[in-house]
Amino acid sequence: MQLNKPSKKKPAYPISQGLLKYLDKYNRLTDLPIQYDDMSRDIARVPLLDRDGHDTYWETVFYNNNELEEIHHNLCRIYANLNYDGDMDVIEHLSVSRIDFCKFGNTNPYRIRIINKLNDNYDHFYIKKVDASRVYGLELEDLLSPNRVTYLLNAHTLIEEHIAGIPGDVFAQNHLNVTKFDQIRIAKEFIKFNERCFIRLLGDMRSYNYIVDITPDIEGMQYRIRAIDFDQQSYESRKSFYLPQYFKENNAIILMGIKYLTHETVKQYQHEERTNIARRAKGSISKLETLLQCMEKDVLSTPEKIEMLKEELAAHHKNDAFKICQNMGQLVRTNIKLLVQKEFIHSMA
Repeated sequence: MQLNKPSKKKPAYPISQGLLKYLDKYNRLTDLPIQYDDMSRDIARVPLLDRDGHDTYWETVFYNNNELEEIHHNLCRIYANLNYDGDMDVIEHLSVSRIDFCKFGNTNPYRIRIINKLNDNYDHFYIKKVDASRVYGLELEDLLSPNRVTYLLNAHTLIEEHIAGIPGDVFAQNHLNVTKFDQIRIAKEFIKFNERCFIRLLGDMRSYNYIVDITPDIEGMQYRIRAIDFDQQSYESRKSFYLPQYFKENNAIILMGIKYLTHETVKQYQHEERTNIARRAKGSISKLETLLQCMEKDVLSTPEKIEMLKEELAAHHKNDAFKICQNMGQLVRTNIKLLVQKEFIHSMA
């Protein structure tokens, strides 16, 4: 089924006062020595190629020498704020080795490559345009997934950590020729990832919008799929857009699951992940409730998309509670609430 293309480029939604208060309460806000718009003062851009000479869709940017030192210093300060809780003593050991820009996507990110001069290790972080959809996506990831997310924000600029792992499209091309045992583990993880995306309505999870983190284990490997693109949080109108299983870019993993997993096994993995999400929701109920209250007051999509999605979700769940929803926040709440009720009723049965 090839019906999962975004209708058109999604607009960036502003941060409301309610969301701003939430972010301030939970220490996501910060003062920044350099803003997103300041990064656009470059004088040249050169396409960045990979090791095989292929276009990466990133461009390396260059700045005037009389501005370069200040820009690099301020970027190191941001990195210290993001990763060292504002301890500026570490700056003397940091340097910026490269700044890249991506013209695709909604937030047009700058990727900053930081070098630790003490050991020559490198790390990255991102400077992006602010978009309320992405912020809600980051928060829901932090609350409902097994992954913690580090980011900072002010009125106009979003700073995000780099999420390490193998890009999903590269993983599908180069890392599926493993043992049957590991292939089953990969298929199992994709089923869980599919559940996590659908329950919180995170869309557009084709292979290049997530990474795969591989951890050596006693026997074989452990696999964790992590979303890295949160721009399409609760925006599109089609239910299938929130189910990674329907994207053709994920077919290699889907076919592997079809080959090795029975219907009963799939159901077991789905139930396992839903139970975990329900427990995470219960464990952070106060914070989640505050976030959903903010989300219900914000405009995050169009009336037409909301109307279509609530009808599809009502049909999917066979539950008319979705039909009275008026916005994307209410749809997300209803989806999560339905899950929590079902899983805890099931566990007590």
